[in-house]
Amino acid sequence: MTFSIQRAGAVIFVICLMFVALIGRVAYLETYGRQNTLPKADRQQHQTLTLYARRGGIFDRNGLVMAGTMQHQSVFVDPHFMHEVFDQEGRSQLDKDQAMSKLAALIDKDVLDLERILADRSDSRFIKIADNLDDYRCKEIEKLNIPGVGLTPVNMRTYPMGGLAAHVLGDCGKDGHGLEGIELRYDKLLSGKDGWERVLKDARRRPIAVSADDYLPPQHGQHLVLTIDSNLQMYAEQALKEACIKNKAKRGEAIVMDPRTGEVLALANWPSFEPENIDDVPPENRRDNALVSPYEPGSTIKPFIVGPALQWHKTRLNEKWPITGETWRTYYGRTITDVHAYGPLATWDVLVKSSNIGMSMLGERLGNPLLHKALASWDFGKPTGIELPGEDPGLLKPLSRWGKASTESVSQGYELMVTPMQICRAFCAYGNGGRLVKPTLIRGVLDADGNLVSKNEPLHPWQLPQVVEPRTALELRRVLCDVVIRGTATGARSDIWNIFGKTGTAHISEGKAGYSHTKFNSSFICGAPAENPRLVCAFIIHEPDRAIAHYGGSVSGPAAKEFLEKALTYLQVPPSPELSPPPPDVTSVLVNFDPKIYKPRPQKKTAQQQTADARE
Repeated sequence: MTFSIQRAGAVIFVICLMFVALIGRVAYLETYGRQNTLPKADRQQHQTLTLYARRGGIFDRNGLVMAGTMQHQSVFVDPHFMHEVFDQEGRSQLDKDQAMSKLAALIDKDVLDLERILADRSDSRFIKIADNLDDYRCKEIEKLNIPGVGLTPVNMRTYPMGGLAAHVLGDCGKDGHGLEGIELRYDKLLSGKDGWERVLKDARRRPIAVSADDYLPPQHGQHLVLTIDSNLQMYAEQALKEACIKNKAKRGEAIVMDPRTGEVLALANWPSFEPENIDDVPPENRRDNALVSPYEPGSTIKPFIVGPALQWHKTRLNEKWPITGETWRTYYGRTITDVHAYGPLATWDVLVKSSNIGMSMLGERLGNPLLHKALASWDFGKPTGIELPGEDPGLLKPLSRWGKASTESVSQGYELMVTPMQICRAFCAYGNGGRLVKPTLIRGVLDADGNLVSKNEPLHPWQLPQVVEPRTALELRRVLCDVVIRGTATGARSDIWNIFGKTGTAHISEGKAGYSHTKFNSSFICGAPAENPRLVCAFIIHEPDRAIAHYGGSVSGPAAKEFLEKALTYLQVPPSPELSPPPPDVTSVLVNFDPKIYKPRPQKKTAQQQTADARE
């Protein structure tokens, strides 16, 4: 072949073009291309993993766990990487099918369902296929050594006490965040902050190393200590449930407070629910009606009118009201009715016998401005500020919206609405010398290691508003003792402790149709022991079966008594001394007064006394 200058030139030209292209490619890879290829290589060699923070626990006042977090393992699959490794290693479809069959058996899934999930999302890099696996199955999955299959820790919320205090605690969603109750109100504090780590991995996606600069530890959530006493909570829930079932009621609420500090020791709703199993729970069962569902209180409002009236010298405990029968007509022609015809009643007995006529007469003497002032002084119509979401303020209409009929309606506990929390809080004032406490559920906060972060110190008495003077509070407390001895709540009388309280039986409004004659709210608010109150409680039971019972003293009174006897025994409160009769200037005007009724019954022994006798 003869030498050709044209061919040689063409070859040289092609070689030069190749060198130019190579230089251009190198230049591209070292400049603009580097910006694209390095992140790709980094993504292939590294993986950023989330280090989940552990949600803080919730404890009762005695340090018992009411809500905690357990760590379980979840199984995930990277279908893209799995197919890639199987293809690279030349493994057959049979090998893949066998691996999937073994994995499906360990996670209790149908192998066809599992393969369909992976096929539908073949380009995905993370598919969670199982939750809450035990240690044995986790180890067996690791032994399979299937490419693209891994385990990741997942925090699971648990409630060791089951449904106890469910409406206080609330619950958590699948994302680990609170949905209701304390879990929602303090979600940020309990959740903490997740961390992360950036892991260098080999070709099989196995971790090799983590540098110090590629690691941020999680900040675990803080812990809450509640004022709730789980034993008192249990007693309250048991008494409430038994009363609701016995009387075939629609629902009920019970609240227990320390009248000296405002600490909520128990808060119960019935029906209740299990926080760990909320999928099939009706929404109405999860509603905290003790805070969000106001009702017309009926006769339980009467002490909060009589107390200010006594303090303003608008009446005296021994003043007799000219009641002549079961009915009384107002100056504008409205008929007020009492359940019984007692004849003239002293103010003392207007409360003890719960006379609507006597209260209406007192209401007319006060007039609407003073009636409104009396109720507003107890902060009715305002939220109490307790640390739970969704609290309803109730309803106390402005004075400008009151009519002439409001005088008698309000005096009997209608035309206003309160929540169980509001009425219980107000009643605490008759147990602590007339101070309006601030209800609280949080006793303190602990960090993730259990060290004290903050403590909720109760307010000093002088920091609390004085709604009635101490002397008036003491006088009313003694009157309310007679409600249990010779009034509307004799079924709540204890053989061990002196209980003071007030019943309420309110017709339920049906809107434009007026008030129902068959549906009632039956309630009892009380405290004990009367000589040094340790507990105040409110039991409100809605729509009991009238064929069984519907008066507050018959429906709610016995439930409250049952709770108080268990609770005071648990708290080791000494039995009460004998209750003295009212002062002579009062007994002379009381209806059907018999001093023998104050003689103590044969006293039952407390559990501690029975134990001591057994030891002897």
